Amino acid sequence: MLISPAFAQTAPAAADAGFMGSLTSMLPLVLMFVVMYFIMIRPQMKRQKEHKAMIDALAKGDEVVTAGGLLGRVTRLGEGSLHLEIANGVEVQVQRSAVTQVLPKGTVNK
Repeated sequence: MLISPAFAQTAPAAADAGFMGSLTSMLPLVLMFVVMYFIMIRPQMKRQKEHKAMIDALAKGDEVVTAGGLLGRVTRLGEGSLHLEIANGVEVQVQRSAVTQVLPKGTVNK
Protein backbone atom coordinates (compact mmCIF):
# COMPACT_ATOMS: atom_id res chain seq x y z
CA MET A 1 0.00 0.00 0.00
CA LEU A 2 1.35 3.39 -0.99
CA ILE A 3 -0.89 5.47 1.27
CA SER A 4 -0.71 4.77 4.96
CA PRO A 5 -3.97 4.88 6.85
CA ALA A 6 -4.71 8.25 8.46
CA PHE A 7 -5.44 8.33 12.09
CA ALA A 8 -7.78 11.04 13.30
CA GLN A 9 -6.57 13.09 16.17
CA THR A 10 -8.94 14.25 18.77
CA ALA A 11 -9.50 17.98 18.67
CA PRO A 12 -8.37 19.84 21.75
CA ALA A 13 -11.21 20.97 23.97
CA ALA A 14 -12.35 24.46 23.06
CA ALA A 15 -11.55 26.91 25.79
CA ASP A 16 -14.31 29.26 26.85
CA ALA A 17 -13.49 32.49 25.03
CA GLY A 18 -15.56 34.60 27.39
CA PHE A 19 -16.45 38.23 26.84
CA MET A 20 -13.38 39.16 24.77
CA GLY A 21 -13.97 36.30 22.34
CA SER A 22 -17.56 37.34 21.64
CA LEU A 23 -16.51 40.99 21.36
CA THR A 24 -13.80 40.09 18.86
CA SER A 25 -16.23 38.09 16.76
CA MET A 26 -18.75 40.98 16.69
CA LEU A 27 -16.17 43.66 15.86
CA PRO A 28 -16.24 43.21 12.04
CA LEU A 29 -20.04 43.45 12.01
CA VAL A 30 -20.01 46.64 14.09
CA LEU A 31 -17.28 48.19 11.95
CA MET A 32 -19.21 47.35 8.79
CA PHE A 33 -22.32 49.09 10.15
CA VAL A 34 -20.32 52.19 11.11
CA VAL A 35 -18.76 52.41 7.64
CA MET A 36 -22.17 51.94 5.95
CA TYR A 37 -23.62 54.73 8.12
CA PHE A 38 -20.95 57.25 7.12
CA ILE A 39 -20.83 56.25 3.45
CA MET A 40 -24.52 55.70 2.63
CA ILE A 41 -27.02 56.62 5.32
CA ARG A 42 -25.69 59.97 6.54
CA PRO A 43 -25.26 61.58 3.08
CA GLN A 44 -28.77 60.45 2.07
CA MET A 45 -30.27 62.02 5.19
CA LYS A 46 -28.39 65.25 4.44
CA ARG A 47 -29.76 65.36 0.86
CA GLN A 48 -33.31 64.77 2.13
CA LYS A 49 -32.95 67.59 4.64
CA GLU A 50 -31.67 70.00 1.94
CA HIS A 51 -34.50 69.03 -0.43
CA LYS A 52 -37.13 69.61 2.26
CA ALA A 53 -35.65 73.03 3.04
CA MET A 54 -35.71 73.95 -0.66
CA ILE A 55 -39.35 72.88 -1.03
CA ASP A 56 -40.38 74.79 2.10
CA ALA A 57 -38.67 77.93 0.77
CA LEU A 58 -40.52 77.94 -2.57
CA ALA A 59 -42.28 81.21 -3.33
CA LYS A 60 -44.49 82.63 -6.07
CA GLY A 61 -42.39 83.63 -9.07
CA ASP A 62 -39.61 81.07 -8.53
CA GLU A 63 -38.46 79.22 -11.62
CA VAL A 64 -38.14 75.48 -11.03
CA VAL A 65 -37.44 72.13 -12.66
CA THR A 66 -39.62 69.13 -11.81
CA ALA A 67 -38.62 65.47 -11.61
CA GLY A 68 -40.36 64.94 -14.97
CA GLY A 69 -38.24 67.62 -16.63
CA LEU A 70 -40.81 70.42 -16.79
CA LEU A 71 -39.46 73.95 -16.53
CA GLY A 72 -41.83 76.57 -15.25
CA ARG A 73 -42.58 79.54 -13.05
CA VAL A 74 -44.51 79.03 -9.80
CA THR A 75 -47.83 80.89 -9.95
CA ARG A 76 -49.73 79.49 -6.96
CA LEU A 77 -48.72 77.53 -3.88
CA GLY A 78 -50.83 75.01 -1.97
CA GLU A 79 -50.17 72.72 0.98
CA GLY A 80 -48.90 69.74 -1.01
CA SER A 81 -48.97 71.07 -4.55
CA LEU A 82 -48.14 74.09 -6.65
CA HIS A 83 -49.12 75.49 -10.02
CA LEU A 84 -46.47 75.98 -12.69
CA GLU A 85 -46.84 78.18 -15.73
CA ILE A 86 -44.97 76.24 -18.41
CA ALA A 87 -46.06 78.47 -21.33
CA ASN A 88 -48.14 81.62 -21.74
CA GLY A 89 -51.61 80.71 -20.47
CA VAL A 90 -50.67 77.07 -19.73
CA GLU A 91 -50.61 76.01 -16.10
CA VAL A 92 -50.04 72.56 -14.63
CA GLN A 93 -50.45 71.41 -11.07
CA VAL A 94 -47.60 69.35 -9.59
CA GLN A 95 -46.73 68.01 -6.16
CA ARG A 96 -44.23 70.03 -4.19
CA SER A 97 -42.01 66.97 -3.79
CA ALA A 98 -41.67 66.75 -7.60
CA VAL A 99 -39.58 69.94 -7.64
CA THR A 100 -35.93 68.98 -7.94
CA GLN A 101 -34.21 72.31 -8.49
CA VAL A 102 -34.83 76.04 -8.20
CA LEU A 103 -33.34 77.91 -11.15
CA PRO A 104 -31.92 81.45 -11.20
CA LYS A 105 -34.40 84.16 -12.22
CA GLY A 106 -34.68 84.66 -15.98
CA THR A 107 -33.71 81.08 -16.90
CA VAL A 108 -37.13 80.06 -18.21
CA ASN A 109 -37.92 81.80 -21.50
CA LYS A 110 -41.51 82.08 -22.61
